[in-house]
Amino acid sequence: MANGIEKANGHRPSGLLHLLDPSLRLAPHPDQSDLPFDLDQTLSSVFRLTSEVPEEAFSARTLGTERQGNAIVIGGGGLMLTIGYLVVDADEIVLHGRGGRTLAAELLGYNHESGFAVIRALEAPDVPPLPRGSSKTLREGDPAIIAPYGGADHAISGAVVSRREFAGSWEYMLDHAIFTAPIHPNWSGAALIDGSGQLVGVGSLWVNDAEPGSKDSPGNMFVPIDLLEPILDDLINKGFADVEPRPWLGMYTSEAMRRLFVSGVIPEGPADIAGVEAGDLVAGVADQPVTRLSEMYRMIWGLGGAGTEVLLNLRRNGEDMDVTITSDSRYRFMQQRRPH
Repeated sequence: MANGIEKANGHRPSGLLHLLDPSLRLAPHPDQSDLPFDLDQTLSSVFRLTSEVPEEAFSARTLGTERQGNAIVIGGGGLMLTIGYLVVDADEIVLHGRGGRTLAAELLGYNHESGFAVIRALEAPDVPPLPRGSSKTLREGDPAIIAPYGGADHAISGAVVSRREFAGSWEYMLDHAIFTAPIHPNWSGAALIDGSGQLVGVGSLWVNDAEPGSKDSPGNMFVPIDLLEPILDDLINKGFADVEPRPWLGMYTSEAMRRLFVSGVIPEGPADIAGVEAGDLVAGVADQPVTRLSEMYRMIWGLGGAGTEVLLNLRRNGEDMDVTITSDSRYRFMQQRRPH
């Protein structure tokens, strides 16, 4: 994950999952006799999603032009929820349901801070919405169903193994991410369903440290559903959350051995324009030392909104240097780079 989004997220062809990942075939599957809700009806709310993105789009270089994952029916009128990297910049979104049914969809809104995207099927999916629960009560050891498209045979009976902070190299952080095991190979946009049949998270990543403190604990990271509620209406009606955008630098930062390294910069982004280079060591923010990625983000985001000047204390080739970056809004930059 340290090298950026392209290493952290995967879009695998679901038809090959059993061949690619024996873990799915060997993992425990949910059994209706153990559950107080209609399993088949609940899982019918998850669709397979494919999207096409123009080569010149902002995210094409890191996320590719062909993406595959899942989307979840959460409301009437074809309202669906997925993980944002599957559909950001997409000019074609297609949903695949039971019985070979295919539906076109459109992107309504995207929120980088949570990672969520809301889409709308252009025809009624004709399945009930998956009721939304709350992730606040999830605890380590709680059972959960990890459910992509495909019904019970493609779902896994797993458990929450950790609730903790997650910081990603792409200027992304969650305070209370949900980590589950066993690992599911089709995590992107998958539904995390609690013991009462409610949606409590959306699949974002595979990780090797699902259990805290272990580097050999494969699992998945889910975005808590509670992050959706305050922004859902804005995403539907405006396309984005109506809050002041955070300062965005346009750089990837890796954390290793309590040191922070720039692993990449986005061409023509704020960090690139200011002269930041891959390989630079980030020693501090505004003359305050930093050793953790989450610490760096909190310092930068605490300086003000998008447009704020950010002083980074860097070390390059053994020499200390200061670079002042005029931050931008990630959303404004995406609009500028969107193909016309």
